[in-house]
Amino acid sequence: MTVDSPGGERTPVQLGVSKPHSARVWIYWLGGKDNYAADRDLGDQIKQMFPDIIDIARQSRQFLTRAVRYLAADVGIKQFLDVGTGLPTADNTHEVAQRINPWARIVYVDNDPLVLVHARALLNSSPEGSTDYLDADVHDPDAIVGGAQKVLDFAEPVALMMLGILGNVVDYRQARTIVDRLVSALPPGSYLVVNDGTNVINPVARNHATRASIEAGIPYISRHPDEIAGYFQGLQLVEPGVVSSSQWRPDVPADAPAPAEVDVFCGMARKP
Repeated sequence: MTVDSPGGERTPVQLGVSKPHSARVWIYWLGGKDNYAADRDLGDQIKQMFPDIIDIARQSRQFLTRAVRYLAADVGIKQFLDVGTGLPTADNTHEVAQRINPWARIVYVDNDPLVLVHARALLNSSPEGSTDYLDADVHDPDAIVGGAQKVLDFAEPVALMMLGILGNVVDYRQARTIVDRLVSALPPGSYLVVNDGTNVINPVARNHATRASIEAGIPYISRHPDEIAGYFQGLQLVEPGVVSSSQWRPDVPADAPAPAEVDVFCGMARKP
C-alpha cells in the first residue's frame, strides 16, 4: 500500500497487521473501526485485566477537547504541536481549535503506519488555517522540532500536546529529557499539556495491564502522579494543577459533585 505524504511523495506503507499497535488498540477501546484482530485480542486481554481502561480512554479524549478549547478560546493559542496523535476520531485537535479560530495551525506527529494511511483525514483543515502531519518518533525530539518548524512559527506561542504518549517511553528520565528538549525549543508564552496513565487508583490491575503491553511488544508504562507533575518543572501550572483527567475543568455545573477519579492524570503549564 502507498499513500501521498504531505510533501506529495508516494510513500510505501507496511501496516504490520499481525502484531498489535498501541494506536490501533486505543482506537478499539474508543469504539473505532481502524484496528485488526491482533489489536482487538490485546485490547480485550487488557480490558479483562483492567476494565477501567475503557473509561480512561474516554476521559482522556474528553480532556483533549477541554484542553484545546481552553487554549484556543481562553488563552488565544493559535498553534498546536500534537505529538503522538494516534488515529483520527471525533473532535481531533485541529477540529476543536479551528472551530474557535479558523486560522489555527496544527502539526500532528506520529510514526504509526496506519495513522500515515489516514493522514489525509487529519489534513482536512479549515481554508484559513493549516493542518499538517509529521512522520516522526517521540524518541527523536530533534526531528520533531525540525519538522514542526517548517509549518509552525516558533517565534509565536505553541501548545505542545503530549497525550497518552510519554508512557511509551519506558525510561522516565528519558521521557523527562524528551519533554525538556521539546519545551526548550518553544518560545515564552507556549504551553505544555500532558495526559498519561497512572497506577494509584487500581495499581494491581494496572500493573497486570502494563505487563501485558510489555509482553505484546508495545510497552506502556504507567507512572505516579508525582512523575506526571515532574514534566512541568520550571513551568507555570494552570489551575487545577496536576489532577485526574476527569477532574481537569470538567464540563459540569459548579455546584455538582466532582467527577470520580480515573487512573490517568493530566496537567497544563505555561512556559514563562
